[in-house]
Order: sequence, then structure tokens, then C-alpha cells
Amino acid sequence: MSPIDELKTIVDKANRYPDLIEDEKDRVFQFDLTDAATIQIELKEGRAFFLEGIQKEADVILKLSEHHLEKLLADDLNATMAFMTGQLKVEGKIGLALKLQELVRTYQELV
Repeated sequence: MSPIDELKTIVDKANRYPDLIEDEKDRVFQFDLTDAATIQIELKEGRAFFLEGIQKEADVILKLSEHHLEKLLADDLNATMAFMTGQLKVEGKIGLALKLQELVRTYQELV
């Protein structure tokens, strides 16, 4: 499964199990994939949305390759280490990048 498809699956899981995001503030995570597309994940009113391209103003922008996104989603890449080694660039609220990693881990563990 491609990393983009994996993000779509996580969005689907978030909407099936909204209790895990219902307390989250409305925000937009943007992924600028250096060798692919730009996509956004929006959390709004306890729902998750997958957006292609730049449709909303992002709270945090993660710039990385599709390969590194795949590793990040598989929990084979630590976001902090990737940031420190230049494999991941973050614009905006860096704490949200870490929050995103936590949410991804939570939803990856769900069947």
C-alpha cells in the first residue's frame, strides 16, 4: 500500500473511531511530498478529511519524501530524529508534527 493510501486508511479509521480525535482542536496537517503530491489531513469537529492539493491553510507542513513518509507511517522513522537529520522539514507548529505521529500510531494499531 502506498503511503498516500495508508493516510487515507488512517482517515477512514479516524472517522470509524472518532472518540480518539473528538477532543482534538480543528487543524490541518499538510504533507509536501518531494517526489509526489501535496496532501492535507484536516481534523474538524471530531471528523477527519483527506484533501488533495492545498485546500486549507495548514497549521503544520511536513516536507519529506514519499519513502520517508512510508517509514514514518510504519513507525520505522522517529519524527524527532528525521527532523534533526534533515529527512523531515517542518514549517509551523512543530508540536503538531509530534501529535500527528502519536495519532498515526494510535490508528495504526486499530484493525
